[in-house]
Amino acid sequence: MVPASADDPVSATPAHERELPPHRLWYEEPATSWEDEGLPIGNGHLGGVVFGTVDVERVQFNEKTLWTGGPAPGRDYTNGNWTSPRPDALADARRLIEENGEVEPEAIAELLGQSKTGYGSYSTFGELRLDVGDVGAVDDYVRDLDIDDGVASVAYTADGVRYTREFFASYPDGVLVARLSADEPGALSVDVSQTIPDGRSNTEVTVDGARLTVAGNLDDNGLRFESQVHVTADGGTVGAGEEAVMVENADAVTIVLGAGTDYSDEYPEYRGDDPHERVTDVVDAAADSSYQQLRDAHVADHRDLFDRVALDIGQELPGIPTDQLLDGYASGTLEAPHARYLETLYTQYGRYLLVASSRPGSLPANLQGVWAEGTSNPWSADYHVNINLQMNYWPAEVMNLAETAGPLHEFIDALRAPGRVSAGEMFDASGWVVHNETNPYGYTGVHDWPTAFWFPEANGWLSRHLWEHYLFTQDDEFLADTAYPIMKGASEFWLDFLVEDPRDGTLVVSPSYSPEHGPYTAGAAMSQQVVWDLLTTTTAAAEELDVDEEFRATLRETLDQLDPGLRIGSWGQLQEWKEDIDDPGDRHRHVSHLYALHPGNQIAPETTPEYAEAAEVSLNARGDGGTGWSKAWKINFWARLLDGDRAHTMLREQLTGSTLPNLWDTHPPFQIDGNFGGTAGVGEMLVQSHVGVIDVLPALPSAWAGGSVDGLRARGGFTVGASWRAGMPTEVRLSSDESGEVSLRSEMFTAPVRVYRENGRPVEHSTDGDVLTFATSAGANYRIVPQVRVDIERPDDARRPGSSVPVSVELSAPDRRAVPATGASVEVPDGWSAEPESVRMRAVPPRGSATAEFTVNVPDDAADATHPLSVEVRADEWTIRVPVPVEVHR
Repeated sequence: MVPASADDPVSATPAHERELPPHRLWYEEPATSWEDEGLPIGNGHLGGVVFGTVDVERVQFNEKTLWTGGPAPGRDYTNGNWTSPRPDALADARRLIEENGEVEPEAIAELLGQSKTGYGSYSTFGELRLDVGDVGAVDDYVRDLDIDDGVASVAYTADGVRYTREFFASYPDGVLVARLSADEPGALSVDVSQTIPDGRSNTEVTVDGARLTVAGNLDDNGLRFESQVHVTADGGTVGAGEEAVMVENADAVTIVLGAGTDYSDEYPEYRGDDPHERVTDVVDAAADSSYQQLRDAHVADHRDLFDRVALDIGQELPGIPTDQLLDGYASGTLEAPHARYLETLYTQYGRYLLVASSRPGSLPANLQGVWAEGTSNPWSADYHVNINLQMNYWPAEVMNLAETAGPLHEFIDALRAPGRVSAGEMFDASGWVVHNETNPYGYTGVHDWPTAFWFPEANGWLSRHLWEHYLFTQDDEFLADTAYPIMKGASEFWLDFLVEDPRDGTLVVSPSYSPEHGPYTAGAAMSQQVVWDLLTTTTAAAEELDVDEEFRATLRETLDQLDPGLRIGSWGQLQEWKEDIDDPGDRHRHVSHLYALHPGNQIAPETTPEYAEAAEVSLNARGDGGTGWSKAWKINFWARLLDGDRAHTMLREQLTGSTLPNLWDTHPPFQIDGNFGGTAGVGEMLVQSHVGVIDVLPALPSAWAGGSVDGLRARGGFTVGASWRAGMPTEVRLSSDESGEVSLRSEMFTAPVRVYRENGRPVEHSTDGDVLTFATSAGANYRIVPQVRVDIERPDDARRPGSSVPVSVELSAPDRRAVPATGASVEVPDGWSAEPESVRMRAVPPRGSATAEFTVNVPDDAADATHPLSVEVRADEWTIRVPVPVEVHR
């Protein structure tokens, strides 16, 4: 135990020592492709994509509830449940599996699947068109998206006049906003109109003064929709055309757009009130505000969320457009600080997109967030729940955007009513279930695509998000009122659905399918891991609430009999199926049998090293390829395996091969889950907390040797920050939501440290190896400061075989404690050498330093690779190891 000393204060230090460069996407030409180049804005329920075309500006927009499908006059919508009874279908499928072990997907789909009816698709609302006429040649064109403020803009000069357009989607005011201005009075004339997509034959367009209204019903399901556009001009005139609002000779023009439908998430009708009154009220209120008021309210709201996380990895602002920056990153021609700028921009862009596509009061972010160009979009732009919807929300907690997960929680809750019917009618089971994909109309049943229709485990994976929200927030009311009832219902389904495996007597899922490949079997690894996770966390939730003692006992008894889905196969892999049939040449995009590693916590290097090693074997066999979201998942896997360089390699793979010029992720085509998964992966590289300890910088890549981060969240109700140099923390910062004990892990804690409150007073703490523990108070802030620091200087450039590398080691006492005499050495790979072998370093007084010099000799046969070296500094009671990777290229 290190005693606290009341007479030994230290002053607080800032989290960042420099102002970070702005987070901005920018381009020198208008967008010609919605998918590749459009710039997205959104407020959760409304989304817009800005093209930046000069003569006729296009803003394609969406409203989250505008969906075809679902209940409709004359349609027998069954929510995907079987249209006629199949009392023997499940038993027949299980018998086939028991008799054959492996069954082709088509045979199971024949027994349990059926074609989709009334599934529908997310749909565009149309385009807002701003026609300014033929402006002729333009100069100094710039199109950008400032994700710090959440504002897109276009600027150009025509005939000596500088024109500017700004666009944003306001959550406080519930509207899309456009502002056109010029630096010469009376220079703006524009016709404001809206396009009407197909499938809306009874649409009415009315223009009343400065208000354009488009209202009607979808032909497919009768869903009522309405949008209203209000135009305000500073100077000039505003008039009504036949289907447009016309502005002439204005100084500036403000346009607000509101939209809605009569969709409701209430099963089984999914209809509510006509949207007219609601849309009118929203647009009227926005039209009564000035543009500056609208903008200020939007920026304040956006920054309240976006500014919570600051990441500095030594990035510098490049002077080239984003598309060129992305090309330079892929070709390896960027300077390192500019490459790091793209990595931080991409990380924060994922946070921006989540804020823009998921806010309270809307549906959750779908496969394309809130943005979709067509009326029938890829995969319907729906909610795939065999990974994609879940991945959308991986960054929500760790990246300090917990509020954005509210729509997901409400959506899961809304699935329970139709899911109970599916469980009962199809499987004679209690609880609730949902399969491979769903829509806003409670589609909890099946379809008939053989390799992608069956995934009842989705209820468990979705439930994990509710438990995670509780772990991060410690919100007991949420656990009792929202999370636990949903988790309990999902567990009840599995208590009825699990069957005994005649091979070994364990309880297994059957039919079981590892998405989206291979045979149907009993007890595939992912199925078992998800169910184990669900029953385990439901038990923990019931214990936390002290409810349902008998149910808890049933869960424990079931867990005792459950096959946990963890096996090491013949080539050292974590088995994907219960039988050892894994193919080491399999490169499939899904790596589902590693669910227990991430997002689960059944496997971790600290707790189950043998399974972690097997997971690494499987991951290496799968390779670094795949779709965008697959690469994103692999960032998280490698981070959980504590391999920061491999996680960084996957981030590089994603940016190089699966990112469009507007930084949207591509499957292909565009699919937003990869953006969110990539952002979450960076969070996992910097902070982890899934095994009961807060790991600080657990998977820091060598490319980010120095930097700082603030605002990341950890389970237990903590906010975490850290600064680091040469890969080692120089300060750890912690804020605690509630009083209690906290444990943190870092190599930094193997040497002496001190913990200070924000008033500079020391805090008692204990250390056990690399784990530090101390008591926290609710609302308090803490700094953990090393009493010993080791800094390394070496050339950054790659070395050739046969060359040498000078390594300078500086040992310092950065705080108020002296450092005793130490020994220093460089640990090198076999065949390498370091001169001298070791150095005895003198004692260092407080705030003093000492230096040792080494020369590392690279052997002639060294391979082209990054080789792991480390500097080790030893005292009698502690040892510090600092990684010093050396890159070799011929």
